[in-house]
Amino acid sequence: MNIFSSLNDLMMYMSDAIGEIFSPNHDQYPSVGVQPFNGESLSEWMEF
Repeated sequence: MNIFSSLNDLMMYMSDAIGEIFSPNHDQYPSVGVQPFNGESLSEWMEF
């Protein structure tokens, strides 16, 4: 009987992990999108 309960616990553990992997995202990141580069590009090689 102990083997069956261990198998049941293992199956519950695996199904919870698979459900968490394939569930919708729980992250609360702000939706800011891609920001353009506002700096100046380096047009020539600089020697140090």
